[in-house]
Amino acid sequence: MTGTPAAQIFARGPKGNRFKAQPLVPHRDDTASDGVLSKGLASGAVGTVSGAILGIACVAPGYTLTASVGLIVAAVGLKMPAIFVFGFIPMFLTAFAYRELNADSPDCGASFTWSTKAFGPYVGWMCGWGMVIATVIVLSNLAAVAVQFFYLLLAGMFDSPGIAALGANRWVDIASTLVFIAGATWVSSRGIQTSERVQGLLVCFQMTVILGFGVAAIVGAIRGHGPANLSFNLGWFDPFSGLAMGAFVIGVTGSIFSFWGWDTCLTLGEECTDPKKVPGRAGVLCVVSILLTYLLVSVAMMMYAGVGSEGPGLGNPDNSENVFGALARPVLGPWGSQLLFVGILASTLSSLQTTFLPASRCMLAMGAYRAFPQRFSAVSPRFQVPLFSTIAAAVASGAFYTLARLLSERTLLDTIAALGMLVCWYYGITAFACMWYFRKELFRSLRNVAFKFVCPLLGGMMLLLVFAVSVHESMDPRHGSGASIAGVGLVFYLGFGILLLGVVLMVVMRVRQPGFFLGHTLTPSTPALTDDAAVATASQPDAGPDEHR
Repeated sequence: MTGTPAAQIFARGPKGNRFKAQPLVPHRDDTASDGVLSKGLASGAVGTVSGAILGIACVAPGYTLTASVGLIVAAVGLKMPAIFVFGFIPMFLTAFAYRELNADSPDCGASFTWSTKAFGPYVGWMCGWGMVIATVIVLSNLAAVAVQFFYLLLAGMFDSPGIAALGANRWVDIASTLVFIAGATWVSSRGIQTSERVQGLLVCFQMTVILGFGVAAIVGAIRGHGPANLSFNLGWFDPFSGLAMGAFVIGVTGSIFSFWGWDTCLTLGEECTDPKKVPGRAGVLCVVSILLTYLLVSVAMMMYAGVGSEGPGLGNPDNSENVFGALARPVLGPWGSQLLFVGILASTLSSLQTTFLPASRCMLAMGAYRAFPQRFSAVSPRFQVPLFSTIAAAVASGAFYTLARLLSERTLLDTIAALGMLVCWYYGITAFACMWYFRKELFRSLRNVAFKFVCPLLGGMMLLLVFAVSVHESMDPRHGSGASIAGVGLVFYLGFGILLLGVVLMVVMRVRQPGFFLGHTLTPSTPALTDDAAVATASQPDAGPDEHR
């Protein structure tokens, strides 16, 4: 059928030991009554609450606060709550763009598919590349942080500081990180039903201990048990006074990174009980829950410890990479601190596992539409998950971390700074894609004006501004770890440089598989996708420009 995705599934061969290409002829069951196509993912597995849980797990509030609080405080001090709110605004506004696009086209390719339909294959490919590469990079960082907390937890359980030192050993760290990545890959490859059950337990536990920490810290500050004991001040929520532009943008970039991951809810559209409603609702529930958690914990930390550069202060460089480690025992005591460490470990592990979801499903869509090699469209017939894409993400992540760990002790710190830039890139494109895709109906109703025009416009403009300023700031070697190449900051290469690498790969794919770039596999008229088939439909292989005419 003209305009449908040229999908091809690689099912198990007769011996069960390899993937074998099995092109299928489209049939009636592959297309729902509303003109929606299937890629073979499990249907009806995710509801609003479970979708929000998966999104929260991917955001990983425990891990994110551990990694970002020190960096944000170093930039903006007591304005941390204001920066969290400001970073939340473009992400929340963009959520409406995701919701409207998902209602029209519930595709697991999400930003890639929607931006392609709106702006064409080249912008769409680069948007998808930004999403995939950012996710692959952060997978390695998540696994590494999980390893650190794992050994810290063991050290506390057995009262042996030497165990904690294992995480600092390069080879032990690399081996342990690869084991964690492999474990998360196995869980992800078992199917969305298993993922939902695992994440439900992990999210409930981590949110309980994190919120408990926040309440205990506030109570401790009020009773005068903390080192700072600051009184609550509404001025902490004012981002427009006392901040230089550079510090403001650095803080906002970190804040935007802190909310990254909620769109996992929206990449599961084909697996939801109601693909047109559930993903959007789950996304809004997820991002609002995360904001409230960040505000509670950030205010609690500042009231209890302050932002000083000595002792347990949040501005102390020695605490910047692990603020919970510095505050856990004073706030919660020895047993409570161990529970908090378990919660942070659970947060990191849950995010590690769920972060595979958007990466693998975006690569599945890019493979199905021939933007990536066909093999990325392989779906496991048994578990109905994009198995090849999941494994590819794991291999790339493991290779990246191994190389980074061998070359530098601080490279991953720079990747965190660069990730905020990449997130602004593909989120911003998606926001503008919503406006352009629905341009013919923007002013048909007040609802359309609000949710298809105003919200995406404001969100996209804010993200574009942060992206542009952060690219400029990243050229300064002082941005990040201080590392540089030819006088240009390493963060610039890891952020903007990776996007430029995507341009090169896009040209390669244009030469090898021109069908997608000629508009033969994905156009604005390509039907949306459903989830009621066991395997995806497939058309003939991508033989050239005329194959779908």
